[in-house]
Amino acid sequence: MPMTRLTWQQLPPAARAAVQKRTGDFLTAADATTGANSGIAVKVLTATGEVFIKGIPVDHGQVKTQLREAAVNPYLPKSSPRLLWHLQAGGWDLLGFEVINGPVADFSPDSPDLPLVVDALTELADTPCPDIELLSLAKRFTAYSDTPHLFTGDRLLHTDMAPHNVLVDQAAHLIDWAWPTRGPGWADPAVWCVRLIAAGHAPAQAEQWARRLPAFATADPGVLDAFAEANTRYWHEVHHGDPTRSWTRQMAAAASAWRDHRHGGT
Repeated sequence: MPMTRLTWQQLPPAARAAVQKRTGDFLTAADATTGANSGIAVKVLTATGEVFIKGIPVDHGQVKTQLREAAVNPYLPKSSPRLLWHLQAGGWDLLGFEVINGPVADFSPDSPDLPLVVDALTELADTPCPDIELLSLAKRFTAYSDTPHLFTGDRLLHTDMAPHNVLVDQAAHLIDWAWPTRGPGWADPAVWCVRLIAAGHAPAQAEQWARRLPAFATADPGVLDAFAEANTRYWHEVHHGDPTRSWTRQMAAAASAWRDHRHGGT
């Protein structure tokens, strides 16, 4: 479930002081409205430049996602924003990132952003997987598949290709690395495929975009079928856990549409 989002001014004074000791005084501060997995998200301008700050209370269960994001950041593709600092103060875990000044990606059919997302996923596919502790795609989908061993691999994966996790200027930038995962290279194009269907693509159109990534284009069709089934079970569980939110219903429907297409539907 999404956590309560605070404004910068609602953050404990000790946390604000620790951040500004690192950044200097703020000239401007604009609280972010997108995303659901941070307790604080704000873009600030200081005398030395812009910083994007996100944070989670240290006693919140989701703080582990932020610790993962900090750990993987040095190994990410160049297009992903760099982590400038990481601190804990006032009961909060806080990250400061370089700022990407661009809107969230448009995944709709005929969007000019789509080739840029392909470029970003290509860059990720060419990025070595770091020798650090990462989540495993096979383990993450054990509860949703009878054959999770098919989802093993040695590539670095983002796994959360929501539009608000991709910012676009002259290029597409993968942000919000809360779920860095080790697995097969076809996985990120596959989860993007479902996001494209949710954005209005027919399943066959979505797969045409995913096939621009060689790992997806050359993947065993039976393995993709198995993942489509597992991913559908996952999204239906998410929707049943939060049925009042339209986006969970949309994602469950999109995952089902891709699975049905894989199984011979239109």
